[in-house]
Amino acid sequence: DVQLVESGGGSVQPGGSLRLSCAASGYTASINCVGWFRQAPGKEREGVAAIWPGGGTTYYADSAKGRFTISQAYAKNTVYLQMNSLKPEDTAMYYCAARGGACRGWVDFGYWGQGTQVTVS
Repeated sequence: DVQLVESGGGSVQPGGSLRLSCAASGYTASINCVGWFRQAPGKEREGVAAIWPGGGTTYYADSAKGRFTISQAYAKNTVYLQMNSLKPEDTAMYYCAARGGACRGWVDFGYWGQGTQVTVS
């Protein structure tokens, strides 16, 4: 099994920055894709960014390109989401998720963290 714990959320003014962290534990060798998702009240959950831990290849949703950066500290089993130039529409609960398969789209993530709230106002 795999456990994911997010941290780093909070409140920030428009234009500000936050860095989210996702610490993985358990059978992390089975993970081939770690993603960040977000869900705002009344909206569907959407994928934001993903990374292949084995090689570092990254993937971004259009809404994140140019402002968000996903990275990892491989030895620490931790994935980060650096968010810059934050906008009120970035307000959401942000979730870390992982899957055993390769990063192909925003589906089939079987492991989820509890989420961390990001508020931009």
